[in-house]
Amino acid sequence: MKFFLDTANLDAIRKAAELGMCDGVTTNPTLIAQEMKHHDHLISEIAKIIKGPISVEGDSDTCDGIVKEAEIFKSWAPNVVIKVPMTHEGLKAVRILEKKGIHTNVTLVFSPSQALLAAKAGASYVSPFVGRLDDISENGMQLVRDILEIYKNYGFKTQVIVASIRHPNHVVEAAKAGAHIATIPADVFNKMWHHPLTDKGIAKFKEDYKKTANLKK
Repeated sequence: MKFFLDTANLDAIRKAAELGMCDGVTTNPTLIAQEMKHHDHLISEIAKIIKGPISVEGDSDTCDGIVKEAEIFKSWAPNVVIKVPMTHEGLKAVRILEKKGIHTNVTLVFSPSQALLAAKAGASYVSPFVGRLDDISENGMQLVRDILEIYKNYGFKTQVIVASIRHPNHVVEAAKAGAHIATIPADVFNKMWHHPLTDKGIAKFKEDYKKTANLKK
């Protein structure tokens, strides 16, 4: 399973990359705006850190507009992947971009039928938003399982990026379901390291180590 970091914050990306735990990055206009830096400059800086896929999203809602934006975004770094909205125009753009050799990530997916259409269009990635479904009392992780079953049935090569992750258990459930990728917010990624029993055990070992450290040989 691959871990993408769902952020545009350079410090967070560097820290994850130093651990060898960051296989890619997903961004969106909201994450970019939080950093208050020019879009192209920030993506170029991320690409200096991360050699895996970097998802970049614009604001066009027509096929022609999405394709034009994609060609600009792709000029920023060779590993840029174009985030495309799950719309009629978006799916038209996916087919065109994939034929051009530009990888796409169909975003804002909330149903199996949407994911099926994205795969039929030839998308490299599809991003079901599990947290937003959970927020309205639907089962986000069941959507992931349904998509994976459909893709397996027909041998689709589209990879599933579990998105809108709210907590570490979402990552665990995504892994149990067999998702290809989880894109994880930096704060959730940091929570994955911690457990109170681990902290308690380390404190106890340190305490006991001190008891014998100064004993005579």
